[in-house]
Amino acid sequence: MLTRLSRQQLSLINRSSFHVLRMSTAANPIENAIRAGLTNELAPVHLEVVNESYMHNVPKGSETHFKVLVVSPQFEGLPLIKRHRLVNAIVKTQLAGDFVHALSIVAKTPQQWDEAYKLEPSPNCKGGFGK
Repeated sequence: MLTRLSRQQLSLINRSSFHVLRMSTAANPIENAIRAGLTNELAPVHLEVVNESYMHNVPKGSETHFKVLVVSPQFEGLPLIKRHRLVNAIVKTQLAGDFVHALSIVAKTPQQWDEAYKLEPSPNCKGGFGK
């Protein structure tokens, strides 16, 4: 259902990307927790959190499969494996027991970041176990 947006909301859309508006929704608690944890701990210059659960054999509305693109100066001097471990540790701490089955991570420094880069969607799930 579409609703009429206020000038303030339209201004927010114009100033930043649409995913910022999703931060305030209670409908995506795991996605919001991931976003909040990464924002608080890494102060990213760019962050995308994509729920790809709909592509898998899970109930509608599930939050089990995510792809994250995070660009942070805190990654300077860290090898890729340590960046991924840092992101995983933040997400694990933030979710405190909530279940996330899959987390795909793209972690870059601001110098490595190209604003033209687009996250590619993951391939469709084949049902698991080599099906």
